[in-house]
Amino acid sequence: MPNVAEYFAENVFNDAVMKQMLSDEVYSSVQQTISNNQPLDPTVADAVAAAMKEWAIARGVTHYTHWFQPMTGVTAEKHDSFISPDKNGGVIMEFRGKELIKGEPDASSFPSGGLRATFEARGYTAWDPTSFAFIKDNVLCIPTVFCSYGGQSLDKKTPLLRSMRAIDKQALRVLRLFGNTRATGIVTNVGPEQEYFLVDKQLHDKRRDLIFCGRTLFGARPPKGQELDDHYFGALKPRVAAFMTDIDHELWKLGVLAKTEHNEVAPAQHELAPIFSTTNIATDHNQLTMEIMKKVAARHGLVCLLHEKPFENVNGSGKHNNWSLSTNYGKNLLDPGDSPAENAQFLLFLTAVIKAVDEHQDLLRISVADAGNDHRLGGNEAPPAIVSMFLGSELTAILESIESGTPYSECHIEPLKIGVDNLPVFPRDTTDRNRTSPFAFTGNKFEFRMLGSSASIACTNIMLNTMVADVLGEFADELEAADDFNEALNALIKRTITEHKRIIFNGDGYSDEWQAEAERRGLLNLPSTVDCLPLYITEENISMFGRHGVFTPDEMHSRYEILLEKYIKNVKIEALTAVDMINQEIVPACQKFMLQLTQLIAGKQAIGVDISLESERLNTVSKLTVELDTQCKRLSDCIENPVIDSRDSLEVAKFCRNEILTAMADARSAADKLELMVSKEFWPFPTYDELLFNI
Repeated sequence: MPNVAEYFAENVFNDAVMKQMLSDEVYSSVQQTISNNQPLDPTVADAVAAAMKEWAIARGVTHYTHWFQPMTGVTAEKHDSFISPDKNGGVIMEFRGKELIKGEPDASSFPSGGLRATFEARGYTAWDPTSFAFIKDNVLCIPTVFCSYGGQSLDKKTPLLRSMRAIDKQALRVLRLFGNTRATGIVTNVGPEQEYFLVDKQLHDKRRDLIFCGRTLFGARPPKGQELDDHYFGALKPRVAAFMTDIDHELWKLGVLAKTEHNEVAPAQHELAPIFSTTNIATDHNQLTMEIMKKVAARHGLVCLLHEKPFENVNGSGKHNNWSLSTNYGKNLLDPGDSPAENAQFLLFLTAVIKAVDEHQDLLRISVADAGNDHRLGGNEAPPAIVSMFLGSELTAILESIESGTPYSECHIEPLKIGVDNLPVFPRDTTDRNRTSPFAFTGNKFEFRMLGSSASIACTNIMLNTMVADVLGEFADELEAADDFNEALNALIKRTITEHKRIIFNGDGYSDEWQAEAERRGLLNLPSTVDCLPLYITEENISMFGRHGVFTPDEMHSRYEILLEKYIKNVKIEALTAVDMINQEIVPACQKFMLQLTQLIAGKQAIGVDISLESERLNTVSKLTVELDTQCKRLSDCIENPVIDSRDSLEVAKFCRNEILTAMADARSAADKLELMVSKEFWPFPTYDELLFNI
């Protein structure tokens, strides 16, 4: 295999390619568009399109697509060829600026949440020049935004770009107050860690729940799970190692900075982490990563599961959103420096994030709301549904000293002593790594750990960027009006700490005591998607997003409806799948097993042999099968309940959570007991021990 540096980003029409293929004038114009959010001149667009076509055709590409991210949670693309007819009945390869800049896909079947009428089927895609075009599956993919015929956003990228513009504007105002005239832009950077499971494809394809739902709806606990902690960071199995090598190669060709990979805690679970990128590019890259993981897995006879909780009784999969804020010349605004207690600029940005997280706990919880993630949050592998912040001992002590007005006595950080003389001495990290905290400061960034594995990181970063921008705007208003900047700055930092310190918690987020303590502090506890989604469209939230031009009220209401609708559909699909598996697979398997037992009992009775063992098992299996059938009928009745057809989406979602999911859980309980009683030769689909330990 060639050196990585030789093929890295070979399938990306990036800055280096543009610099080589475009004239100096055109290249400069494109850079101005990217840096200053300026419209692209049509003649420049033609030149870029011609170069992009030439570059793609040289690599065997015949088609292009506007690659966008609708509200489905996955990406979308419509392929058009470069061919155009010539005068002689042949074809020429053609790609013009107007085709680069704008596309017109049919928007009729994408989620809109009522933003458009049924007959307004047309949608528009518009090139996002801040994210490089790339070649995937022999097609030129042009990253775009997606909007309705009326101009409303129908995607995840448009509001993400708006939120990045909002925090850029407000953070620059704050920097100017500190005398920083060098910075001309502020960017948020993200490094999303991606967890996933790998299972054998042949086994996967024998389970309808995995095929239709991405998770197992039935499955008894295997004799061994993750209790020995032997899988975490363990040596990679050959098939997994081959998969990871292939993934790296494919991602590197697309310019995705895949950096770290390892076994996670649960058997068959793994993680991939990239180097930080600008937020919109990191979002694009994470969508590509999820897509390519699935494709590469298939090459290796595997299936990549991105569901948040594909297996009961072992850890689920999340996605850690590592978020930071920096200037256009690379200065990290969340870096405490050597003396954070004396770094007023750092402390102001830190307290802005603290205030934002405290005031907008609801938005962070909403940003990870999903039927799949509801199964994961609060388990021992994921933070609780209560949003809190971890700062570590040193920063917490600094903030306490500022609030109390007492001098901060810098603690002496003892070196780690591990009893081996020839190893280097290194200091203890005062930020630690609190895995129970939803929102933890980890040195020079914040790690938000509540995201589910399958989620787009766009939603979380839209929320995070906008709410921090809102607080920075408040801070700038106050400091710009102050007569004495330093006095006002000190007062602002102190007041913010006092008013919002309730959100800071450095302890065990899994403990029962924290639940009670969080309630005393007045923190929100929103255990399910249904609990948190109504808070999305409060007057306060609609006003904030409107102030910064991130969402219109209509766009927010549409997303509220889309999220509820998605939740309802996911639960209904799972319920229908469960009913089918019970009726068509599990109950018939139990009946066959009972028939065998009946025949065995009859044979033993004929020769006068003791039948107590067989009779007891037959009785147990019979009772459990009747119980399973009863629960299945109850579940079917829930699916057919008139409430399901209500026009009130919230009412339907509550019914799904309270009735359908409860009925599914009760049916599963009976089915999982049967799995442990019925002979393996009769059980109709692969069990957990086969799925988790087969690779």
